Parts: sequence; structure tokens; C-alpha cells
Amino acid sequence: MSTPHNKAALGDIAKTVLMPGDPLRAKFIAETYLENPVCFNTVRNMLGFTGTYKGKKITVMGSGMGMPSIGIYSYELFHTYDVDNIIRIGSAGAIQPEVKLKDVIIGMGACTDSNYGKQFELPGTFSAIADYGLLKKAVEAAEKLGINVKVGNILSSDIFYDARPDVNQRWARMGIMAAEMEAAALYMNAAYAHKHALCLLTVSDQLLRGESLSPDERQVGFDQMMRVALELA
Repeated sequence: MSTPHNKAALGDIAKTVLMPGDPLRAKFIAETYLENPVCFNTVRNMLGFTGTYKGKKITVMGSGMGMPSIGIYSYELFHTYDVDNIIRIGSAGAIQPEVKLKDVIIGMGACTDSNYGKQFELPGTFSAIADYGLLKKAVEAAEKLGINVKVGNILSSDIFYDARPDVNQRWARMGIMAAEMEAAALYMNAAYAHKHALCLLTVSDQLLRGESLSPDERQVGFDQMMRVALELA
């Protein structure tokens, strides 16, 4: 049942998968939050672990950076391993002034500058949106935990170093809260597979003010986002 990118056997992976971009963050999450985590994948160092949280089986696996990478891993999880829910847990750069470092954002929709959706040959522009059931559950979990979250539209971009100096201002004018690089492809893959997806983000950079978290803070400073994500299993 393995693929070129995942050596897991059928049954090694839970029905709900949390996907950070960084495989080392997946390892940290598994060792910090899960009970009895077992590593099922080391291919290309894209680490994946399955354990339990409050008695529920849950998997955490890296996705890599960008839509081509999460596109591969989420497709295989949905279609080969029969995963039902994928929750991206990642970092983002805020492009609205009221969004601060370490704020938690739930991506209700994901705009994109990517051509990822062209493969579906639709006669128009597809709106990449989150699964409402997961979104509602995440908001309710955050309220129960006393964690403030911001829900709205995000940008999934193919470009990290953009040559256009005003690109963030253009997206911000349309109400986009933050930019990241994976959610739109995940949402499209979920729609195509008739499965469920959600993107939770912690703000690691405030792009308008030039503020950012340190590498160590990016690795371990996302506790509030994780507490919400784990409640979705």
C-alpha cells in the first residue's frame, strides 16, 4: 500500500491527520502532544507519526513547503490511505494591521496565485474553501478553550520572495488577513476527493510592520493553535 513518498501500511494512518509544513515540527508535535506516537514514514525525511490524544487515534505528518508538496501528500492521504480529515497547522504572514504575532487564524477561504486548480479544467475560477463542519468545530473548540481566533480569507501563494513591492497591499485591500503557501491546494484536493480539510495558522510574521518570530518560536510557540487542532480528531 506504500507510495513513492510514504511507506505506511494501510491502517498505520488515522482518519484525521494534522499537517504542519516542517517534518521536524511534526516530530515535535507527536512527541509533545500524542500518547505512544509511532513513526510510520521517513521517506524523503517527511516524517509521519500516529498516536492517541484523549483516547482518539490521530496522525501528524509533514507536508513540505508549497502547493506542489502538500498536493502530493494530501492526495495520497485522501486516495491511498482513506483519510477523511486533514487539518493544516502552519505559519502565516499577516497583511492586515490588526493581526498580531501569534494570533491564530482559521482559513475560511484560500485565494491563490497558483495554477494548481488548472488540472481540474473547470470553466471558471474555483473558490477553495474550508469544510464547514471542521471550521465550526474549530471555532467551538477555541471558544471552549478560551482562545481567540480570527476567521476569514487567506492567500495561498506560490511566491515567497515576490518581485512586486505592492502585492501584499493589493491582497489586503480585498480583506485578506494573511499569506501562506499550502491551503488552497489542500482545499482543492479535499473537494476533488469529497473529503474534509481545514487550515489553522499561527501568525509568525507581521509583514506590514516587519515583525517576526524567531526560528525557535516558530518551532515550539504554536501551542494555542495545536490545542484547537487536536480537538478536531
